[in-house]
Amino acid sequence: MECLTVHLQSLPSSLGMEGQPSSAPSRSVGAQVLKDNFDGTTESRAMVGPSGTTDAFRPVATNAPPSQINSRGDHPVARLRIAPQDDPLSTTKFYANLFLGGQGQGVWTHPYSISWSKGSGNSRSWGLSIQHIDANQRAYGPPNKAIPGSPVQYFINPLGIQSIIMSATELGSSTVLTTDTLKAFSVNANLQPHTGSNSSIRFPLVQGMGFVTGVYRNLQPVIQSGVFFANIVANGSPRAGVFKYRIALEDQKTWLLYAIPSNGQDPQLKLISNTLLQGPTGWSGTIQVTKNPAGPFGESIFDKCATVYATTAGVTGYVSGTAGQYQLSWTKAGLTTGKAPPLIMFALPHHLQSFDSTTASLATSIKLQTTTKGIATAVMADSWTLLEPSLPVDMGFAPWSPAIGTANKLSSTAIQAILSVATKEVNQDMGAQTNLDSMYFSGKALSKFASIVYTIHDLANESNLANQGLARLKAAFALFASNQQKFPLVYDTNWGGLVSSASYTLHDLGADFGNSCFQDHHFHFSYFLHAAAIIAYLDPRWLPQNQDWVNSLVRDVANPSSEDKYFPVFRSFDWYHGHSFAKGLFESGDSKDEESSSEDALFAYAMKMWGHVIGDASMEARGNLMLSILARSFQHYFLLQSDNTIQPSNFVGNKVTGILFENKIDHTTYFGNNIEYIQGIHMIPLQPFSALIRTKKFVAEEWNTYFAPGAVVPANNVNGGWRGILYANLAIIDPKTSFNFFSQKGFDPSWLDGGASQTWYLAYAAGLGGA
Repeated sequence: MECLTVHLQSLPSSLGMEGQPSSAPSRSVGAQVLKDNFDGTTESRAMVGPSGTTDAFRPVATNAPPSQINSRGDHPVARLRIAPQDDPLSTTKFYANLFLGGQGQGVWTHPYSISWSKGSGNSRSWGLSIQHIDANQRAYGPPNKAIPGSPVQYFINPLGIQSIIMSATELGSSTVLTTDTLKAFSVNANLQPHTGSNSSIRFPLVQGMGFVTGVYRNLQPVIQSGVFFANIVANGSPRAGVFKYRIALEDQKTWLLYAIPSNGQDPQLKLISNTLLQGPTGWSGTIQVTKNPAGPFGESIFDKCATVYATTAGVTGYVSGTAGQYQLSWTKAGLTTGKAPPLIMFALPHHLQSFDSTTASLATSIKLQTTTKGIATAVMADSWTLLEPSLPVDMGFAPWSPAIGTANKLSSTAIQAILSVATKEVNQDMGAQTNLDSMYFSGKALSKFASIVYTIHDLANESNLANQGLARLKAAFALFASNQQKFPLVYDTNWGGLVSSASYTLHDLGADFGNSCFQDHHFHFSYFLHAAAIIAYLDPRWLPQNQDWVNSLVRDVANPSSEDKYFPVFRSFDWYHGHSFAKGLFESGDSKDEESSSEDALFAYAMKMWGHVIGDASMEARGNLMLSILARSFQHYFLLQSDNTIQPSNFVGNKVTGILFENKIDHTTYFGNNIEYIQGIHMIPLQPFSALIRTKKFVAEEWNTYFAPGAVVPANNVNGGWRGILYANLAIIDPKTSFNFFSQKGFDPSWLDGGASQTWYLAYAAGLGGA
């Protein structure tokens, strides 16, 4: 239940960051400022950067959603065993399986995954199962012989391998799993023998955590394994009050266990069988486990970092000119008195590429495979500083590429071609095309007409015709800003956010791609943001009556601050993974996923442009920073050039991931297996940001593999709106052929997706050099 789609766009070449100097601050100064201003108490917070910088995490607003949006507290998905908390609940984060459905599906922290055993497996345990999968354990789908190189259709990591289970004798069929402190990067999972018990195990689950940590209270700890213990050795004390065990499993893998009793006494864990290691009754303390792939050296590193663990995380950052910097910082618990050891946290490949020199020096040679993000590297640090040195600050509404920048001056040939179709397109029935029963499709149509109006006004210099279209666009948008569309938005007080009322009315959780269950919000709302940004750019007088409503969409998807008590911090964008996830309140065996990298980027771009037109420098800076991070992560994980070393070599030939889950990648879509669907969903909408996230090398490889004459699916043989999408994408590498396609006599309007226009595609191809 993800999304499909398509689209368009274009701002003045002078667009830039307000009040920012051209030179970036030094790395060392920036890192220290970030460090000094993060206290670990919030997920993201306003900060003070060096003079002349823009804080990228200031609140959008803190007021209640606008009055035209009614509140209701009867969301169709109940909060399952979630402890009350003041902050809104994150609905789209890695841990959602813990409170959805049967609570037994996995949670991926990377490189580990965990799940509640619920009496399953040969151990019949009711504890928390810990799993780590190496590359040689993957299963692969069949090779697709129609694609050059015959790449496999999918790869998936096995489920249910219970390498280590942290449990207690008292846990059984009456055990309950609860969660608390749901944050952007973390959650606490708690196991109790029964409801109301004063005994428990608390597991702080944090993305990238180096240890899986269980904090026991008045229980008899047991460590179990479904893989079977081959050998367990009590291995002394790395420091006073810490007791270490080296565990060899029958699969030849080595794990380390550190027991830290509250009373300081040796727990003397006893091996009862090849599946059970048992401690004393009535025990309180902390147990940490980790897989050690690096022999004695790795063990020495884990010894140094044992006894402390991350509990929550936060992100801060700032922008100066074209340079951006952000920091991920963790709060730390455990034995933190005196000179506490550093945390050990695992970094993904795109992190390593962005680390500043100080953070890079703290990386170790300990590496573990992740399920879908390549090799993770252990880093000994309580915070990381990451740099994005080339922000697209000059990107506006006009065609744009890294090589040429903004192209807001078109040739007379291009303008003539545009005006030959624009008059007809701008006079289409905007109301009929936008007043739909779907926020997604309505938003696409609004964005389409906004791009047409912009193109006519700024690129074709026909203000009278543009103003006529702008008036009709405002009227179409007003239906939504007044919340009078077919399925009005409501503010859900159970989870904290804006949702379509479609599922309440139709009793179908999948209505409008699951919008009522917080699914695909960054896709849906991005189109509204884009349309609103263009309207406000062309007529700033429109802002006072509409800004609050549009800001509410931004806050729902990407609220940057815990000071805003109406929306969770960054519902969709994941600052650890470097991209968003789309799946909402739906239980999933392979956890969260994303099908459209390009629509993910559309949200960051549209937010940047909305921030620019309303004068919110922090929002604009945040959009620029997110766009740069997205470009980096997409090129690592989603958009696969031939030299990609992150994804399996026998999968890279697919060129795009299709749907990227946390546990598998499948070269398909939710709406069909046609090649143009699978590749095209990562293209749409073609907008100024497209040439940033989709490199020329990648586009050329993909085109030659699939869509060139004589390739797998020649673009000229593709039917419907996907043909237009393919040729608009071609403008990134061959703008002349693209322009000729859209300017040809007898152009068939059926080649345009419902969110695209010939007007914008002509402008886009011309701006990139097509005419």
